[in-house]
Amino acid sequence: VLALNGKIRAVGEKILASNGKEVDFSSALESCEEAGGTLATPMNEEENKAILGIVKQYNRYAYLGIKEGETSGQFKYINGTPVNYTKWHQYEPNGKGTEKCVEMYTDGSWNDKKCNLYRLTICEF
Repeated sequence: VLALNGKIRAVGEKILASNGKEVDFSSALESCEEAGGTLATPMNEEENKAILGIVKQYNRYAYLGIKEGETSGQFKYINGTPVNYTKWHQYEPNGKGTEKCVEMYTDGSWNDKKCNLYRLTICEF
């Protein structure tokens, strides 16, 4: 039997899944896209909580499907549309163009971070 207990979660129209691997942002995105999805991207509080459930299970920070656009401090979804729901940690984002990726902390808040660090891969389908 495939043991995916707690590794897959459904939230609204989305299915979230993690392979438990920690890789850099581009590798995480690539593995999600190869599987037919994209990086987990919280569009509301409910989705943020579902992603947080996986983050807590592994006790690892995870990359989100959000990147800083051309304008410093302006974050967009992977598909290029502006972010309309955020849950920034206090005093974040603070990278001002140097931290282009977004990670989720184990409390569900977000932080802008460099894209070359190894973070948990969580995909959405």
